[in-house]
Amino acid sequence: MNLGLSNEEIAFRDDIRNALSQDISPDIRRRSALGHTTRDDIVETQQVLNKHGLAVPHWPVEWGGKNWTPTQTHIYVSELQRAGVPNPLAFNVSMVGPIIAEFGTEEQKEKFLPVTANLDIWWSQGFSEPEAGSDLAALKTTAVRDGDEYVVNGQKTWTTLGQYGDWMFLLARTNPDAPKKQHGISFFLLDLDTPGIERRPIKLIDGGSEVNEFFFDNVRIPAENLVGEENRGWSYAKFLLGNERNSIAQVGTSQRIFAEISDQARGRDIGTGPLADDPTFRSRMHAVKLRLLALEATQLRVTGASENGQASPVSSLLKLEGTQLLQELSEMRVAIAGSDSLLVGGGSGVTSELHAAAADAVAATQYLNLRKLSIFGGSNEIQRGVIAKTILGL
Repeated sequence: MNLGLSNEEIAFRDDIRNALSQDISPDIRRRSALGHTTRDDIVETQQVLNKHGLAVPHWPVEWGGKNWTPTQTHIYVSELQRAGVPNPLAFNVSMVGPIIAEFGTEEQKEKFLPVTANLDIWWSQGFSEPEAGSDLAALKTTAVRDGDEYVVNGQKTWTTLGQYGDWMFLLARTNPDAPKKQHGISFFLLDLDTPGIERRPIKLIDGGSEVNEFFFDNVRIPAENLVGEENRGWSYAKFLLGNERNSIAQVGTSQRIFAEISDQARGRDIGTGPLADDPTFRSRMHAVKLRLLALEATQLRVTGASENGQASPVSSLLKLEGTQLLQELSEMRVAIAGSDSLLVGGGSGVTSELHAAAADAVAATQYLNLRKLSIFGGSNEIQRGVIAKTILGL
């Protein structure tokens, strides 16, 4: 198949590039490139994109969608990543928004979709539990019908950016006697100001607290906040997670980081000349570049297949290789920074230009933070099993 872009697709790409370069603050892009994006950065970026009709292009047209082809969507996501622009909040635009648009009532659509697209509501994901991570169907949080409400008890954990959440989309068990654990689960919309909710930050290895745990003690959810049918939540969750692995590959992000590392290496003197001229380093860079080219070509093949409505199990390979490449690049950034990468928390250049000292100061925290990529979105061990079964036929 032809993996190049047509003239029309190149023009489309250039239009996206122009919009991103003109309308997104350079300060936001610098902070994003250093992994120090703030809540306000994410909100401002999404509201700018929404103003230009670029926040939710994959939604139905009547709710702000653009009816793009899969290739156009791929170009759009890649350009966001390459430009260092914070992606529209995935919990809003890629998760709960499409669920409400597909399965919600008209009242739910009118109430939630416009404010979700504009990030006037920050959504949190209430899926994982202490004993139900990769095996999500084992969740134990319960929702018991009581008149016009459901009473929720249980716990959710690893809730990314949950400290900012206004609302949560929540999976809870409504039929504990269902014959299969995937059955008897329902999908709810929960106002996080409801009494009985406690949220706690979880301290991570990089020193941050971007994930949280939530506890629910007799929390009451109006029955009107049930999405779709009772006990059909597992089907909705699979719909929600269907395209997650493609985006986790983050090919555009890896390409941007590779370019940044190349620039740093050319400016880093190791005594015998620039690090970029060191044979061992050059060999490692060439190997990464070849893997990036192969990953991009694979993603284009998966995208091309989806043009014909064909889902591809190769998305598991994209997730596996894409996350491993990002981790490899973070290791190389630490290697370039050397002892300067130990200045964790010393990123004085975070709000100024993206220069070597700023990148060095955050190299270790980025390395530590990106260890999570092997786990979320379906652990890499699980992806290897999917690849062995569905692609290799083992």
